[in-house]
Amino acid sequence: MAEPARKKAARRAPEAAKASSPATSANHSLDRVIHERVRLAIVSALAVTPAMSFNDLKKLLRITDGNLSVHARRLEEAGYLECLKSFEGRLPRTEYRLTPAGKRALQGYLDHMEALIRATRAR
Repeated sequence: MAEPARKKAARRAPEAAKASSPATSANHSLDRVIHERVRLAIVSALAVTPAMSFNDLKKLLRITDGNLSVHARRLEEAGYLECLKSFEGRLPRTEYRLTPAGKRALQGYLDHMEALIRATRAR
């Protein structure tokens, strides 16, 4: 039984070395909700525009209805996005807004990425 324990420890050694490198340890603190490409695009678009309709976001990002729905729901579940549903006449309208938590999360993400860029350029 001592042999499997040594093998397990040997497998962990390279992981520990990776975890101590600046680039890898920084990856651990990235907000995985925002880090995904489409979700980052949604949050970024809403950071510069107070509110956007579902159709406007879909056109801007050039993604499908289903793709936008799934990613917007994930952001909403995280508390980063507010979804407002209403009607214009008889047509349904879905509008998205960034919440204060979403604004803080985006700012934290951008700060983190800027720190990574500075650390990489300093090398």
